[in-house]
Amino acid sequence: MNRFIISLLIASALLSCSRIEPAQSILIDSNWKFSKENDTTYYKATVPGVIHTDLLENNRIEDPFLETNELKLQWIENENWTYKTNFTLTNKELNQEQIEIEFEGLDTYATVFLNGTKIIEASNMFRTWKADIKKFLNEGENILEVNFVSPINYNREKVESYPYKLPSGNETVDVKVSAFTRKAAYQFGWDWGPRFVTSGIWKNVKINMWNTVRIDDIFVQTDSINNSKAFISVQVDIEGSKTNEVNLELKLKKENGEELIKLIPLVIKKGNQTIQQKLEIENPNLWWPNGMGSPNLYELTVELKHDNQLFDIKRQNFGIRTIELIQEEDKIGTSFYFKVNGKPIFMKGANYIPQDVFLPRVTNRSYQKIIEKVVKSNMNMLRVWGGGIYEKDIFYELCDKNGILVWQDFMFAGSLYPSDTEFLENIKQEVIDNVTRLRKHPSIALWCGNNEIEVAWKNWGWQQQFGYTKKDSLEIWNSYKKIFQDLIPNTLKELDSKATYVHTSPLSNWGNSENFNHNSMHYWGVWHGKEPFKNFKKNVGRFMVEYGFQSFPSMKTIQTFASDSSLSLDSKTMVNRQKSYIGNGLISKHINSWFQTPDSFQDFVIKSQKTQTIALQTAIQSHRQQSPHCMGTLFWQLNDCWPGPSWSIIDYYGREKDAFNTVKENFKSVIAVLNNKKNEIEIISDLTIDFNGIIQIKLKQSPFSKIIFEKEFFIQSNSKLVIPFPKTKAPKTGAYALNIILKDGKNYTIYSDDVRIIN
Repeated sequence: MNRFIISLLIASALLSCSRIEPAQSILIDSNWKFSKENDTTYYKATVPGVIHTDLLENNRIEDPFLETNELKLQWIENENWTYKTNFTLTNKELNQEQIEIEFEGLDTYATVFLNGTKIIEASNMFRTWKADIKKFLNEGENILEVNFVSPINYNREKVESYPYKLPSGNETVDVKVSAFTRKAAYQFGWDWGPRFVTSGIWKNVKINMWNTVRIDDIFVQTDSINNSKAFISVQVDIEGSKTNEVNLELKLKKENGEELIKLIPLVIKKGNQTIQQKLEIENPNLWWPNGMGSPNLYELTVELKHDNQLFDIKRQNFGIRTIELIQEEDKIGTSFYFKVNGKPIFMKGANYIPQDVFLPRVTNRSYQKIIEKVVKSNMNMLRVWGGGIYEKDIFYELCDKNGILVWQDFMFAGSLYPSDTEFLENIKQEVIDNVTRLRKHPSIALWCGNNEIEVAWKNWGWQQQFGYTKKDSLEIWNSYKKIFQDLIPNTLKELDSKATYVHTSPLSNWGNSENFNHNSMHYWGVWHGKEPFKNFKKNVGRFMVEYGFQSFPSMKTIQTFASDSSLSLDSKTMVNRQKSYIGNGLISKHINSWFQTPDSFQDFVIKSQKTQTIALQTAIQSHRQQSPHCMGTLFWQLNDCWPGPSWSIIDYYGREKDAFNTVKENFKSVIAVLNNKKNEIEIISDLTIDFNGIIQIKLKQSPFSKIIFEKEFFIQSNSKLVIPFPKTKAPKTGAYALNIILKDGKNYTIYSDDVRIIN
């Protein structure tokens, strides 16, 4: 059996003198098999995995992404499934004082049996499930069985017996269960992705063994920073199996090696204990977001030992930084911006969704590649959207290392939720599990209660659509407040006293022009409102959390799921692939306003991407031009969960659309915006230093890109500069290329972009 020891890294000399085994973990990832309920035939399973990928690997279904196979495979969500494996333990392992099993993720309704004894009843995809199992184990072979009940079957009676209907995200089926199911909402279908309601063991399964005492968690928090010193708090959560004396050692890794900074004698007792320690770090290297400085990280090692006996060891990276969300009344309305280490910062980024509808297929390399693209495109923030998942640890670790701040939604989106005691307790444990896991990351900038629920309740007509009485509406709204204004923020504060929280996004609705002066904004006038691109210029909020425009992925990507006979907008494949109710028609309308009507499907695909670039360039430049009125721009969306048309700039296979380069150029620290009406060039700088430069305008229509205007300029850090140019120099038509060259002897371009003027 394949075994993997997690988290030890202990020197051989220490091991040789140990009298008992230190804490260790064994990964249970071999010999898994699965079957459909009441079927005696078992097939090989992969763990972590989900039922759809296991069926595919065993040739029981066709590729779910091909043509219209999505429609043919909806039967899977209505079935119940069983997973089994066997593993062996030695007498030495069984002699450990404490042995528990840990499922990092069960999707979603699962009953776990060990050697015939029920040990876990799971009901939440987002939670970690543990059980003490020492008394149920055998020396030698042990049988582990996990029975999954279809989320549809499990919740059908709840939906039908509930006193009123609840809106359920983007579900289009008759029985809508997603509001009752603590599971990734996008898997029930969204306007950019398919419906594949999965079941399975989607994260690692491991057996944890320890003696006397172990470390459960390490949390390092920055209390304050002055010019030469950082004050930090270290919290170590430990668990003891019996009374004993131990030493807790804190070691900080520095450039010249690891240094013991604190030794704390403890008398541990049976049960859980929390150790708090204040530390001071001289001349700290601060953690900065991408574009503002280096994302410096420290490494803290925590050891529990007595004499030469090592009980447990864990390491935790941390960054020294402060972050504040400023929401204050000002002369405009209500601000919404972030300060990092006391400095206001304009946020440039995107909304991130899960990289696959079948989550275990996303590899560590997949995470590395997408964060590399995020850095390449000059972003400093990603929003983890509330209809997906709390991402895996590696996502946040990469954001830490690369200076990418994370706006973290709790996993609630586009739905209303029940508020019975059992459901609320399930949510509370979900919050505890995920905040405890993620609070240690310096990249976490904000926790947000939900995506678009309050704005939907107040503006989308749900009361009329679902026929709610006044009594129903009062109950529903009280349920909302109980979850998002009470339970979640109170639990969050208990776990992380410095955490920043807003109960929903957006806090303002784009339907009212005054609302653009207040708080966060999802602006969908250009798309759902069918407004022209020029409206991106006048409809700019204080912090733009969502906006965007669709395009198709490249032909290379389309040909992975569509045959030649399906390469037309009215084919069954393309009709099913387009999940937006106005998608292809709206894309065509805007293509025709900017370009000649496409003469083929391939031409349509190419021009859809070119049109998307115009939309995003117009929006991003307008947002940056109107700082500090606007202090953040997060477009919808960065990536895809399957191959098809969407608002993304990176498709399912990681291929960059045309808009990727437009975003990269317009998120640079210094950009230039040409205003043809006013004969002005506006230079906008996010740099923390002053610099001299040269600006050039080239007429792109010229075969030699003739320079029609050139001027030297000086700009201070974090500022804007308007440079007028003579009317006689401005071409009446055509596209332009703007270049900014630093005048520092190197003569390199820091901004270059083709600009299509939108008056």
